[in-house]
Amino acid sequence: MSEDRPPYPPFTRETALRKVQAAEDAWNTRDPRRVAMAYTPDSVWRNRDTFVNGREEIVRFLTRKWERERDYALRKSLWAFHEDRIAVRFQYEWHDAEGRWWRSYGNELWEFDRHGLMRRREASINDVRIAETDRRIRGPRTADEHGVDLPLE
Repeated sequence: MSEDRPPYPPFTRETALRKVQAAEDAWNTRDPRRVAMAYTPDSVWRNRDTFVNGREEIVRFLTRKWERERDYALRKSLWAFHEDRIAVRFQYEWHDAEGRWWRSYGNELWEFDRHGLMRRREASINDVRIAETDRRIRGPRTADEHGVDLPLE
């Protein structure tokens, strides 16, 4: 495989933090093709109750997701790391077609190949209805916000 996506495993705290921020930045573009390129061609996902295999399914899945989850804005935080694996916590906010706002909380388990591409992603996510006035995630982070955790509620 000629594709590389540094940083590479085994991860240190510094490289794991960079990988998490890079993933957050990519997902906040809401560009399914760009996001899919961070995964191996045969990557496997579990996202809630949906199972996805390979980049083309990732693109289709993310296209549907961001059609439904409007004005999506995400924050990820490093939870743990070891060798070729990273665990993250995340929160994102979005609104549906009727204008109702939601905050989605979750955890992801990631496994990487030696080229730094993610070969496995498992995501558990719960949605909580919020008032628009309770929003706290508005677009991508600024550089001075990198690494800052959001409160749980």
